Amino acid sequence: MEIKTEEYTISYNNQTTTINCEGSLRLNGMEDYNPIVQLFEQVAGQDPALITFDLRRLSFLNSSGINVLSKFIIKVRQRKNMQIVVKGSHNIPWQGKSLKNLQRLMPTLGLEWE
Repeated sequence: MEIKTEEYTISYNNQTTTINCEGSLRLNGMEDYNPIVQLFEQVAGQDPALITFDLRRLSFLNSSGINVLSKFIIKVRQRKNMQIVVKGSHNIPWQGKSLKNLQRLMPTLGLEWE
């Protein structure tokens, strides 16, 4: 599964159950994020024990994108059999505060920093 544009790429590796996000996500509102939401839901529908979000090459995520990610985390939190790990980079300013906030939504969420 992959969504690729000039600005960003979202791809899913079935073997590692990793969603890779690269580039800059500056989409206009929740409607524009629908294809990404559908990809996330397809991944969750496969019922993996662990989903890893690799955001280390995602240079920007606007508030609508953070909202999409937050809603997905809340959805997964309700499933007791699924865990999430988020990989972030200290070199990307938006990630420090925003990714820590995801742990408030799902205290068992793992954060890994590069």
